[in-house]
Amino acid sequence: MLSTKGISNDHFTRVVRADPKRKGLLYAGTETGMYISFDDGISWQSMQMNLPVVPITDLAIKNDNLIAATQGRSFWMIDDLTPFHQLSPEMKNSEAYLFKPLDSYRIRGGAARDSKTVGKNHPGGVMIHYYLEDTAKTDTLRIEMIEPNGKLIKAFSTAPDKDKKEGKLNVKPGLNRMIWNMRYPGAEGFDGMILWWASLSGPMALPGDYKVRMVFNGQTQEQNFTVLKDPRSGSSETDLKEQFDFLNEVIAKLTETNTSIKKIREARKQINTVTSRLKGEEGKEIKEKAKSILKEIKTIEEALYQTKNQSNQDPLNFPIRLNNKLGHLNSLMAMGDYKPTQQAREFKREVSSRIDAELSKLSKIFDEEIPKFNALVKSQSIDAVILSEK
Repeated sequence: MLSTKGISNDHFTRVVRADPKRKGLLYAGTETGMYISFDDGISWQSMQMNLPVVPITDLAIKNDNLIAATQGRSFWMIDDLTPFHQLSPEMKNSEAYLFKPLDSYRIRGGAARDSKTVGKNHPGGVMIHYYLEDTAKTDTLRIEMIEPNGKLIKAFSTAPDKDKKEGKLNVKPGLNRMIWNMRYPGAEGFDGMILWWASLSGPMALPGDYKVRMVFNGQTQEQNFTVLKDPRSGSSETDLKEQFDFLNEVIAKLTETNTSIKKIREARKQINTVTSRLKGEEGKEIKEKAKSILKEIKTIEEALYQTKNQSNQDPLNFPIRLNNKLGHLNSLMAMGDYKPTQQAREFKREVSSRIDAELSKLSKIFDEEIPKFNALVKSQSIDAVILSEK
């Protein structure tokens, strides 16, 4: 027999539903909010969370989601009930526990920012739930998304390694949730880069089986999950694989391009540092060599990137360059679930060949001209440290 223990006397119940996945798990909708029971209705506790104080007129459970019909606030939904299904003594006695993620559809979009007047949409991605007894006992917590073959896709950490592009985890005692947007690593960028309608984002994971791994204080836990194909998509798995491979090729070439621009800027900075120490006619040969190198790498940089861009409006005034064209292709070909068109393949081939031509010139400068410049500087014994008389 159901009890009202834990439910306020003035919160009369309108609807009760039993969870089909766990015996004894009940949900109650009352005149003023939601309640949950884990012992077949013997006792209840509030499950209000961010739900407004509103009458719950009906409840339905579909695909491990709880949908509530309200009187005055439309429909509300808890996106993932599976953590409730997995609660156990083992979890309660653990310092950290990783829940098995709900299988997730490969769809775009996601939750908007928090609002006081409307609900929040599904977060759009794989929801990873994990429990921490006490954050004070946490050294470093790390969550990894892994392919079936064991290859790391993306890592998140409370102490992220920026060089490895790890995501940041913000943890609290109790239940935590992070969202993996199903994307593979994107292209390398650089400080101050401004592009027009271009994306550095990596492709979405293909439908299939994956793993999530949590590393906590030297202990490792793993759970399997599945990325499901969007049932609305008419593309085949072969089409999706072609799109995935194509976008990864674009990302690789875009990274190579942007990394080369960073190298150009670092070389320019170091060359200018050397020549700034030379006064008057001193080191004339070094200055001339530096001027020649700087002119050549400037020409290459301007072919790869629109260096006149200083604000997001500047691409309206100055033509986009090669890395922007490749980034724009990445944006276009990531729209929807479609294999790349023949025009897209030909465009990638054309832009990539032009990039390769510029990178070949740059490689020659780095391999031949920079060593000559270094040798020239050494031969003239330029001082490494010069202190101001002031």
